[in-house]
Amino acid sequence: MTSTDKKVGYLPKGKRPDYTPITAAHGVETALQLLEGRWKMTILFHLFGGSLMRFSELERAIPAISQKMLIQQLRKLEADGIVRRIVHHQVPPKVEYGLTEWGEGLCPALDALLLWAEQRETLAGPVPPEDQPKV
Repeated sequence: MTSTDKKVGYLPKGKRPDYTPITAAHGVETALQLLEGRWKMTILFHLFGGSLMRFSELERAIPAISQKMLIQQLRKLEADGIVRRIVHHQVPPKVEYGLTEWGEGLCPALDALLLWAEQRETLAGPVPPEDQPKV
C-alpha cells in the first residue's frame, strides 16, 4: 500500500515534520517573535477563555497602556492571526476583540511556560531582585 502524502505533497493530520536542532530552534524563534512586545502577553491573558472584549474594556483592564500602543499591539496580533476583530455594524459602531482558534491554542503552551518559570524558584531558590520582571 502506498502513502498518499508523498503524492499529494501535504502532511496528513497528526504527522509532524522531522526537526533538526536548527529547524526546531528556528521554529521556536519564529513563534516567540509573534509574541514579542511589552503588552502582547497581557492582552492575550485578558482574552483567554473565549472572552470577547471591546477596545474600551481592554483599555480599562490594562490602565498602564496608551491607546496608541494598544491599537498597535492589537493590529499586530490580528495580522499574525492570533486575535480576531469583530465589527458589529450598528450605531454607534461596536468592535470586539477575541482570540482565533489558533490563538486559543496558545493557552496551554503559555501555561506550561508559566509552570516551567515557577520551577526556577523551587529548584534554584528565589530570583534576585535585579532579575525579576518589571511590571
